[in-house]
Amino acid sequence: MEIIIQPTAEAATKIAARLMARTIREKPAAVLGLATGGTMEPLYRELVAMKLDWSKLTTFNLDEYIGISPMHPQSYHSFMCEKLFSKVNINIGNVHIPDGLAKDVPAACAHYEEKISAAGGIDLQLLGIGTDGHIGFNEPTSSLASRTRIKTLTPQTRKDNARYFERAGEVPFHVITMGIGTILESRHCALLAFGKNKARAMAEAVEGPITSMNPASALQLHPKVTVFLDEEAAVELKMKDYYRWVFEQKPDWQKV
Repeated sequence: MEIIIQPTAEAATKIAARLMARTIREKPAAVLGLATGGTMEPLYRELVAMKLDWSKLTTFNLDEYIGISPMHPQSYHSFMCEKLFSKVNINIGNVHIPDGLAKDVPAACAHYEEKISAAGGIDLQLLGIGTDGHIGFNEPTSSLASRTRIKTLTPQTRKDNARYFERAGEVPFHVITMGIGTILESRHCALLAFGKNKARAMAEAVEGPITSMNPASALQLHPKVTVFLDEEAAVELKMKDYYRWVFEQKPDWQKV
């Protein structure tokens, strides 16, 4: 696991964007795993500004709310269209987002897994992290071998996401999310976390034990993870000086 700590979220985001851009340029038909949320908005702005060729890419989003229309302003379908897809030359037929209105949710989840496999697997998976350590919507106690499925949001996650809705009561209780096992099969994972409210979760995920109580800690099992943090999100890391040293001493061929 590579930990990249930058003075600001903006600086860390720019490096993350360069990593994604390199993936797209080196493999024009890459399969990208995409995420939503406030952390991702600046990243998508950076990628749009780079004017990359998205025409051959395939994308799979991590999750979607159950019970709201794709046209709902707070659906992740709407988020991705507004923040990214409407601004790049992506083939909409290659875009995949879980169906929150599926009549048979377990079947829809199994089909999503099949589509990821048929596409050849995910080359680069973007991730954020919740204040409780969740990745995707894999809440604490999620199986570390889990696949795409329905999950019930914790009260804390619903509270954290309420700012995006007109009323807190509108936040759905259920979601479809890629599982931790699904995420770990990606060839490369890139996690972005900014702000003091993410510091405890990140310290536990990076330097704590591997445990379902902090789902992001499962990334310690992955052979290629890059973590992008600002100073505030890194404040509780015991080895932060070493992580900075490693980044500064990288050979040219490893630099992003």
